[in-house]
Amino acid sequence: MTTPSSVLPSLLGVFGHPDDESLLAGGVLAQHAAGHARSAVVTLTWAPDSPRAAELADALRVLGAGGPRMLGYGDARNPRAAPGRARLVDAPLDEVVGALVGQIRSFRPDVVVTHDAVGQLTGHPDHRRTHQAVLLAVHDAGLAHLHPEAGEPWQPGAVYCATHPESGVGELGPLLRGAGKSVLAVPDAYATTAIDVTPWLEQKWAAILAHRGEVARERPLPGMLARLPEDARRTVLATEYFTRLAPGPAPDVPHRLTS
Repeated sequence: MTTPSSVLPSLLGVFGHPDDESLLAGGVLAQHAAGHARSAVVTLTWAPDSPRAAELADALRVLGAGGPRMLGYGDARNPRAAPGRARLVDAPLDEVVGALVGQIRSFRPDVVVTHDAVGQLTGHPDHRRTHQAVLLAVHDAGLAHLHPEAGEPWQPGAVYCATHPESGVGELGPLLRGAGKSVLAVPDAYATTAIDVTPWLEQKWAAILAHRGEVARERPLPGMLARLPEDARRTVLATEYFTRLAPGPAPDVPHRLTS
């Protein structure tokens, strides 16, 4: 995610759960920190006073992405995430979008990174709802008449949706199937960007390990990766794939619809 002049853009990651940022974009976040670019992460679920919040803070410190920005919604599959709060999938979509517009206008990123439409291989409903809310929020953030209470308009230049092309699933496929999980990869043509994050792999793995509760469990991906041989784990983590979307006004738009 570099400009022609090789100056790294500012980056705001928006993810469903603590650990998504490290698993899906930890290398890119570490890359941007190394390049002295501004970066931050918004996490939609889990309460700011939960144990996972402290782990998230440790992971973001490793990645150089500032402190946690947690919206505090409940996890669709874990009632302990935010007792007393609505689950993300049950919260009014416009409410979630408005909160994200405020984050975008506050941080003013060049690029937003989030989940893809299928929900990251396993199709987690929080991932899918995050994807939907982010696309709406990025659009709304640039329009002054929408969510005026959320600050001055700001239009990010691109959205990168973290994804897994069919040809890039590799060791993840049997790993997830062995735990009874889905493998929802996308056709290769949907993955527009592949980034070799090998130079930042140590930071990425350290950030994943910071999510200690997930590493200690068998079924979450951090725990699965921790039990892999190092060579296999490095292969799984060394490439991050994205689908690039271009929001906002487009120059030289034709005056008729074309395919």
